[in-house]
Amino acid sequence: MLVCGGTGCQSQDSDKLVKALDLVLDKYGYKEEVEVVKTGCFGFCEKGPIIKVQPDDIFYVEVKPKDAKRIIEEHVIKGRRVEDLLYSEPAKHEKVEKQHDMNFYKKQMRIALRNCGLINPEDIEEYIAVDGYLALGTVLTTMTPVEVIELVKKSSLRGRGGGGFPTGYKWELTYRNKHDKKYIICNADEGDPGAFMDRSILEGDPHSVLEAMAIAGYAIGADKGFIYIRAEYPLAIHRLNVAIDQAREMGVLGKGLFDTDFNFDIELKYGAGAFVCGEETALINSVEGGRGEPNAKPPFPAESGLWNRPTCVNNVETFANIPPIILKGPEWFSSIGSEKSKGTKVFALAGKVNNVGLVEVPMGIKLRDIIYEIGGGIRGDHKLKAVQTGGPSGGCITAENLDIAIDYDSLTSIGSMMGSGGMIVMDEEDCMVNIAKFYLEFTEEESCGKCTPCRIGNKRLHEILTKITKGEGTEEDLERLVNLGQMIKESSLCGLGQTSPNPVLSTLNHFRDEYLEHIINKNCPAGVCKGLSNKS
Repeated sequence: MLVCGGTGCQSQDSDKLVKALDLVLDKYGYKEEVEVVKTGCFGFCEKGPIIKVQPDDIFYVEVKPKDAKRIIEEHVIKGRRVEDLLYSEPAKHEKVEKQHDMNFYKKQMRIALRNCGLINPEDIEEYIAVDGYLALGTVLTTMTPVEVIELVKKSSLRGRGGGGFPTGYKWELTYRNKHDKKYIICNADEGDPGAFMDRSILEGDPHSVLEAMAIAGYAIGADKGFIYIRAEYPLAIHRLNVAIDQAREMGVLGKGLFDTDFNFDIELKYGAGAFVCGEETALINSVEGGRGEPNAKPPFPAESGLWNRPTCVNNVETFANIPPIILKGPEWFSSIGSEKSKGTKVFALAGKVNNVGLVEVPMGIKLRDIIYEIGGGIRGDHKLKAVQTGGPSGGCITAENLDIAIDYDSLTSIGSMMGSGGMIVMDEEDCMVNIAKFYLEFTEEESCGKCTPCRIGNKRLHEILTKITKGEGTEEDLERLVNLGQMIKESSLCGLGQTSPNPVLSTLNHFRDEYLEHIINKNCPAGVCKGLSNKS
């Protein structure tokens, strides 16, 4: 019996559910025949806690500790399904027994999330049972560093942290910079509001990241890795520490890995939750013990990074793709996705959809498929108004673009971006002016203050938006938003400032009439902005 042990389900008493199942099994004498396994996140966060019964492949949702007795008595002992705990499809209101028959999972393809919900993340032997550390062993015993880099380049894997830079080329740049000491850094900062992709991977499959970091270390010539993780991820930190200890004990971290002369170890570094530390130079400054402020580039970290040594920084999801690419081959990975965006992408699907959760889909999938098939449509049969991708750095996609392919280039072409994977769905009850103001509040708060365009410019943008939401704006304010936003994009030091005006510019481009309604008629059509009338 696989029980979701991710943060979301734990907040809904999944730990108590595990204990309750064990107690009932013990009472009926089935402890030796039925094993209760606490796994990572299944992804279907809206319906947690989740139990998956194997080998029946029966999927129970919204299970409470009090349901443990019924599940054991009915399903385990009598072989009957507990009907009221089965998932009901929103559109047809039909019960669905098996995970792979659910619309939420049908169009997903889990590569980075392949082991989440399948294994106990605190047991290295379960990871090894699903080919864990086989990729590392293969690399160390049969391949040269250059061959590893060429394989990753051939896969066309791009960084999943938001920038989309080709991973193999980043490794190659670091490899070419000769130095007696190099470093690998895993960026697990994940600061976007509503984003929890990296956290779920670390909670559900920490060894995949450790293995990939060791592979990257071998490829570039590094013997030390750091995982920079925000301190408010206690469960992920706990499971990483357990995984690191187990890996050292098993001999797949430390000295002489797989009886070779390659040494590699990993250390955790805790961040204080600053969004700007998702930018690699700010992250490096924080790891060194300094202020989390970005540096001007060049030099890039591949040339001079941590303690002025060549450093390669990749995010959690990027690393999670590496072991299967090694084992299944670059051709397999590059056969998935669109022309310039290969593989899959994990999204945190949230907002006004029926099925909220973590989804992993092939690049190039249509937005319509994500919202209406995987997401189960808009709650309350409302109309889709917009989808915000890329978090505070991204932009909105309107209903007119529902058939756009979700990949790096397509999203950029319409003024949005992939980002790290946030996807927030909005309906007619959302005010787009207020949405832009919300993101500006976030970026204004998270600005490190080092450069004037970001520090002062975002504050001015926020002041103008506040005026408009209070009914005090003018039509000239709209031109000020555009001019100021463009100036901030072009002159800010790092990616935070360069992308911070995107939500404002994007909503202005697609919903200018809504801004004018606030200004001219002093009316918020969605009824969100307090102090304004709601004539609609």
